[in-house]
Amino acid sequence: MSSRGPRLVLIGKQGAGKGTQAVRVAESFGVMRLATGDLFRAAINEGTEIGIEAAAFINRGELVPDESVIDLVETHLVLEDRQKRGFVLDGFPRTQVQAEALDKFLGDFSLDVVVDLDVPTEIVLHRIAGRRVCEDCGANFHVDNPPKKNAFCDLCGGEVVQRADDTEDSVMRRLELYEIETLPVIQHYRRSGALGRVDGSQEADRVFSDLLDLVKSRFSARDH
Repeated sequence: MSSRGPRLVLIGKQGAGKGTQAVRVAESFGVMRLATGDLFRAAINEGTEIGIEAAAFINRGELVPDESVIDLVETHLVLEDRQKRGFVLDGFPRTQVQAEALDKFLGDFSLDVVVDLDVPTEIVLHRIAGRRVCEDCGANFHVDNPPKKNAFCDLCGGEVVQRADDTEDSVMRRLELYEIETLPVIQHYRRSGALGRVDGSQEADRVFSDLLDLVKSRFSARDH
């Protein structure tokens, strides 16, 4: 029996379902999920210096600078020695610079597997541009599956809105940047032998099953 959980990275376009699958995988293995999007949204809500800086980029549909992202992730990975205990990284690394920084930071505690959750652009565009979020509790809805009470959350009654960075123009800009910035990351992990692929356009339970099979096969094959 392994004394730790897997060290896993989930990459893929925004709207590919990384967040949902990362939560399920982290719970399955009993490890921490670290999502850069959640960390930045918390910083924005708190009005911190890094949050204010990040908001300006995000609202323009641009990526937050590498240095800020790397500092944020490394700060949280150090807590409780998570690089030793296992983790699921959701949305990081997104650039070659971030990937190289993660490799250096982890050192001997190298990644077990990097999963490319692959979904066609037209599918993720529909998913994100149609997404609606409760301003109070953060519950997610969609124009295809709206809350029962029009613009009010089924869970807490808060107002359900479209986030500023979920407009179609902003989403398309982020997807274009993703293709430019993240292709070298995929190539980086393909060269290292860490890369695996899962079809993220399938039904969510099927995606999870395929993802779990891949992680278990790569994790069990390593010397813990």
